[in-house]
Amino acid sequence: MSVHFHYYPFPRLAYGCNYYASYATKRTLSNHRRVPPHSSSFSAITNLFFQNPNFFTGNTLFLRMKRFCPVSGTSKIKAMVERLQRCGVITSSKVAEVMEKVDRALFVPDGAEPYDDSPMAIGYNATISAPHMHAMCLQLLEDKLQPGMRALDVGSGTGYLTACFALMVGPQGRAVGVEHIPELVSSSIENIQKSASATQLTDGSLSIHAGDGREGWPEFAPYDAIHVGAAAPEIPQALIDQLKAGGRMVIPVGNIFQDLKVVDKNSDGSISVRTETSVRYVPLTSREAQLRTY
Repeated sequence: MSVHFHYYPFPRLAYGCNYYASYATKRTLSNHRRVPPHSSSFSAITNLFFQNPNFFTGNTLFLRMKRFCPVSGTSKIKAMVERLQRCGVITSSKVAEVMEKVDRALFVPDGAEPYDDSPMAIGYNATISAPHMHAMCLQLLEDKLQPGMRALDVGSGTGYLTACFALMVGPQGRAVGVEHIPELVSSSIENIQKSASATQLTDGSLSIHAGDGREGWPEFAPYDAIHVGAAAPEIPQALIDQLKAGGRMVIPVGNIFQDLKVVDKNSDGSISVRTETSVRYVPLTSREAQLRTY
C-alpha cells in the first residue's frame, strides 16, 4: 500500500472566524519535532491532557477559544448555526440543516451552555468538541455521508456527531459509534433517544457500541466515512483497512502539536493524506490510560 502525504505549510486554524496564527507561529508549528508516541515525554503529555480535558478538545494550540455565542431566546440553536455560517465555518446547507435538527443541548452535561462554541468536559476524562469542529468535520465528510452510505464515529462520547451522521446517511445507510467507556455508551443512547435521530436507533440504522475505537468496528465495514474524535500518535492501520475504496477518514494526529488529517482511500487501495488544519484534542488511547487520573 502506498501512502502519500500532502503538507500545507500554513494551515488555517480551527477557530473558523478571523483567528489566524502569525507567520512565525505557523513556521514554528510546521518545523517542530514531534514527540515519539511511546517516549516518557509522550506519557507526560498524555497525563497533562487528562488533567484538564475541557481545555483541549477541538481548540487550536495557540489561541484561547472565543465564543461566537451566547445568544438568548428560544432560537439559540438556529443562532449558533447562523453565526457559524456568517463566520464561514459552515458553508453547506445540508450541514446547517442537520446541526439545527440535532439539538446539541441533549448531548452536553446539565448546567452547561450547549450553544457556546467551546469544548466541554463530559466526564471520564472525555470531552465533547466545540460546534465549529463538528461543523468542519461534517463538511469534510459530507460527500461520504450521502443517503445509503456507512459512517463510523470513533470515540463517539455523548453521541452528538453519530446522531448527525445518522440523519445524513438516512435509514437506508448505517451510522456506527464506538466508545470505550461503557457509561458513555449508555448515556449516549439515552441522549439519541431524545433526539431527531431516535427512530434510527429503533430501525437499526444507528448503533452505539462499547469497544476500543482504535480497532474500529469490523462488523459493518467497510465505511464510506470515518471520524475520529481524539488525537492518535499515528493513523491506526485497522481504521485504514476498514475504510472503503473511495472513502474518507478525518482524524487528528499528533502529540502536543496536532493536525487534522484528511485521509482518502483511492480505488487501488492506496491512500492520500493531507493536513486540513492545526487542532488540539485529547489523546486516542486505551480505556485504562484514559481513566488513570480520573
